[in-house]
Amino acid sequence: EPEIKEVSVGQAQVRAIFTINKVGTIAGCRVTQGEVRRNTRIRVMRNGEKVFDGEISSLKHEKDDVKEVRQGFECGISLKGYNDLSEGDILESYVIEKTS
Repeated sequence: EPEIKEVSVGQAQVRAIFTINKVGTIAGCRVTQGEVRRNTRIRVMRNGEKVFDGEISSLKHEKDDVKEVRQGFECGISLKGYNDLSEGDILESYVIEKTS
């Protein structure tokens, strides 16, 4: 039976929140560890508690849509079906791997 494990890809901290008509909430973030990738799962942590677990709907660096943003860089992240982001939230990018 395959084992399922989470592998952390990176972390970003929300520095600012932007609300844009027809788009929703975009979190202005700085990647603090590893990298954030558009095609990974994302978990929102607030004061040590998980408040959302889902997917990224858009990842931007400056004005460009990108696949990943590395540590030390700023990015804009919006999440599928979740707009309740706050300054100071930690976004954890991770993948789920199956091991046999």
